Amino acid sequence: MENLMTQNTNQKKNYDFEFFGKGSEYFAIMIVNWLLTLVTLGLYYPWARAKRLRYVYGQTALNNEHFHFAGTGKEMFRGFIKIILFYIAVMISYLVLLKVVKLPLLAILFLYLAFFAIIPFAIHGSFRYRMSRTSYRGIRFGYRGNRNEIVKKFFKWVFFTIITLGIYSAWLQMNIRKYTHQNIRYGDVEFSNNANGGDWLLLNLKGYFLTIITLGIYSFWWQSEIFAYYIDNMRMTKGEQRIKCSSTATGGGFFELLIVNFLITAFTLGFGKAWADMRTQKFIFDNVKMEGDINIDEIHQTEDEYTNAFGEDAMDFFEIDLA
Repeated sequence: MENLMTQNTNQKKNYDFEFFGKGSEYFAIMIVNWLLTLVTLGLYYPWARAKRLRYVYGQTALNNEHFHFAGTGKEMFRGFIKIILFYIAVMISYLVLLKVVKLPLLAILFLYLAFFAIIPFAIHGSFRYRMSRTSYRGIRFGYRGNRNEIVKKFFKWVFFTIITLGIYSAWLQMNIRKYTHQNIRYGDVEFSNNANGGDWLLLNLKGYFLTIITLGIYSFWWQSEIFAYYIDNMRMTKGEQRIKCSSTATGGGFFELLIVNFLITAFTLGFGKAWADMRTQKFIFDNVKMEGDINIDEIHQTEDEYTNAFGEDAMDFFEIDLA
């Protein structure tokens, strides 16, 4: 038994993330994107977004091998047009209710419900698109969530949030995270997430009150605890093989990151944001550690391509962030 335990321990390995992005290179991409988006009156934006994502993914490496994002501006442009048409339709309906039917309360209620209702569709579509267009070592990621299922679950969780006067929102957030993560695949590797709404609620209550008591100082340690909770609850499995994720970020690390990023951005009148963004990406990957016994050479392709970027564009357009 002792020999077996020693053998299993020896089989465990570390998977090392690295981020090679440079502020100067990212700045050049941002400047070109800004100019072309301005000249085309916003029409270039999907191509600009695709270019940014390709750069960030391409500069991210695991065990010295880089990720690849295959999404294109053309795919995102189709999604961009759909979301613009949706927005126009909603606003026309709102104005009809407000100006023609003259029911301002109904108009406002319709507006909120319309934009709120798109959230589960955007989440589902964004994960399907982003995962499908991301690959590592030639193997695609994938997302197997069911659109109808997540829509039903989302509105059930929203109902619980309303009747509990917002308390259930902690479970709403973690339930979405668990559902989406458990449906992510990397070839025949399955992802999962052990996050719990109760733990998330207590973590944020503690962070909120300690931040007030310390006049904001604890906010950096609160941020490190949030980051750790996101990372520490993630798992990957392939049969009997496992990978466990963990965070090494500290409150002091977040303090240095956020304060320096603020100074860089403020004293360069915003032009330093490219350097701040690259520092943030590097900080994230420097502080994500993975240990396990999955042999990445034995992972097989199982996922299909998906090129509908409507959900991805909706997430970006309405600034829906799932961290």
